[in-house]
Amino acid sequence: MNETSACADLLSRLDPAATAVERHLWLMAVVDWIRADDLPPEVSIGRLQQLLDVLEQQPELRTRWQAWWQAFRAHLDLVPLLADFGFAPRTAFLSELGQRIRRKLLPATPDTTDPTVLFDLLFTHPQDAQWLAALPPALIHRLAALLHTPNHDPATLHPWDQALLDAIVFGVSQVSATGFASEIRVRLSPEAQRQRTFVALPERLEAFRQAVQQHAPLSPQAATEAERLRQHLAACQEVAQTVYAHLDEHGISVGIVFRLQQMRQRIRRIHALLDCLLTTDRPTATAALMADLVTLGHENRSIRALVASSSHLTAAKVAERSAETGEHYITRNRAEYRDMLRHAAGGGAIIGFTTWGKFLLYGLALSPFWAGFAAGMNYALSFVLVQLLHWTVATKQPAVTAPAMVAKLRDIQAPGAVRGFVDEVAHLFRSQVAAIAGNLALVVPTVLLISLALQALTDQPMIDADKAHHVLHDLNVLGPTALFAAFTGVLLFASSILAGWFENWFVLHRLDSALAHHPRFTRALGRERAGRWARWLRHNVSGLAANISLGLMLGVIPAFAAFFGLGLEVRHVTLSAGQVAAAVAALGWHSLASADFWLAVAGVAVVGPINLAVSFHFAFRLALRAQAISGVNRQRIHAAIRSRLRSQPLSFLRPPRED
Repeated sequence: MNETSACADLLSRLDPAATAVERHLWLMAVVDWIRADDLPPEVSIGRLQQLLDVLEQQPELRTRWQAWWQAFRAHLDLVPLLADFGFAPRTAFLSELGQRIRRKLLPATPDTTDPTVLFDLLFTHPQDAQWLAALPPALIHRLAALLHTPNHDPATLHPWDQALLDAIVFGVSQVSATGFASEIRVRLSPEAQRQRTFVALPERLEAFRQAVQQHAPLSPQAATEAERLRQHLAACQEVAQTVYAHLDEHGISVGIVFRLQQMRQRIRRIHALLDCLLTTDRPTATAALMADLVTLGHENRSIRALVASSSHLTAAKVAERSAETGEHYITRNRAEYRDMLRHAAGGGAIIGFTTWGKFLLYGLALSPFWAGFAAGMNYALSFVLVQLLHWTVATKQPAVTAPAMVAKLRDIQAPGAVRGFVDEVAHLFRSQVAAIAGNLALVVPTVLLISLALQALTDQPMIDADKAHHVLHDLNVLGPTALFAAFTGVLLFASSILAGWFENWFVLHRLDSALAHHPRFTRALGRERAGRWARWLRHNVSGLAANISLGLMLGVIPAFAAFFGLGLEVRHVTLSAGQVAAAVAALGWHSLASADFWLAVAGVAVVGPINLAVSFHFAFRLALRAQAISGVNRQRIHAAIRSRLRSQPLSFLRPPRED
């Protein structure tokens, strides 16, 4: 069917007496034909022009169109579309997330009186915004003439003007309601609260509404009051910005960030509606507004965009809090390097006992879930003990040290910023080498000593020969060891994210203050002890969350994966080295000459770098996004690192000489 016959077929089905759902289906067919999928916007413009030509040239058809349009408008209130399209119905992040998921999964019906639902059904393709924005002014004015409402009473506002005014009133009311919300108001700065900007907003809105109704939209009085309303909205937005300072200091709330974003977008919508109401070229402004609504409609279907925009500040705060922790794990001189070796050696000794605990639990033959949970608690308690003793487990460092390094790039344009960052990369790499060396230096002898002690006391090694062979086989470098090591790196990164999120939640809800001052705690602990506990928790909550979450994930997630038949396992370099040592103690020293042993050693050698590289990669990318580092600057950073590797490779392995 060619375009002429398709246009004629559509217009032949134009029926003013049709039911509401039939009218909506016909309009959907018209827009779908105009859209011209995957064709340039010029094709859509040509089809719309062809449609208008037929309507203008045939009076009978034009009369039918006018009657159809009147029936269509009588059953739809355009105010919700103009004022509320693209905004969450309850200004809450979770409700909007649920709404978007439902829209993804459940189809909408054209049998509706909600203009926002119909608008989504009409403009389903991103190309709609392109051809709407490309419409020439002459064609827009022709379309406006066909949509003109006849027999309008000049003593009252035109229906379209009234709809725009009502939408402005609705939008300003929503902005005012956000300013009065308790979670927003209590976080305003003291000066912003004294200004009472949101209190005066309804009065400014009423002055504008009266000017429009009494003197017409294009009157000087309406223009004056519109400018005052714009300035007052700008003041409201400036006042609302002070909430971010409170969030930055006391913790980020995704819900509050979402409400502030909604308010900012509503203010932009109000400005667009004011432009449309007060302009002399109403058709062109209306077409631009419709194109913006189409674009917004497509953006608001994205779940990923919602999560990314609302959680950006949370991600930044997580990266910032991780950076504060990560500073302690970067060595910059020989003294700090030696300290890292000692702390890592202590961590390795603890992991040696963790390895023993792992095999003890294995001997209990628990069900898969409880075996995974018990293993996770074993890891978690060991990691917490390492933290309390101020020792170190190597693979936990990259996820917090990457944000610490990227924090150096906040002013990347400053002289020497990139060079200083490359220095941080070298410091970090040396620190990781020292941490792994320290861990392995003591985990192996610790496991061997425990095995020898068990052999002497019970005449049984830590594990039997079958289990020892199984350990060496599992760690074989030719098997899936590298894949499992990468999976473990993801878990290491996830634990740092959970730690940052939990610390942000702890600070946001001021739990340290509650512990220090709430009568229930002070009566039970005493005021001084409650204060000490509160300060200790505030300082260590991130580390506790990271260690406990990592330990539980290392134990429980493989059990859940096995339930679904995925066969995922974890490979942690220090734990793997301890298991190899236990296998050697069980099989005897002659096993050192076997191929299985050396393939397992090669597997351990692969596990460490992969653990570090994967966790560091994800943390580094998160930190780059949090600091808004552009693609061009990322290329500068990569080039600088490659240059340092060529010119000073040893700077990545040994600390600088002290003067």
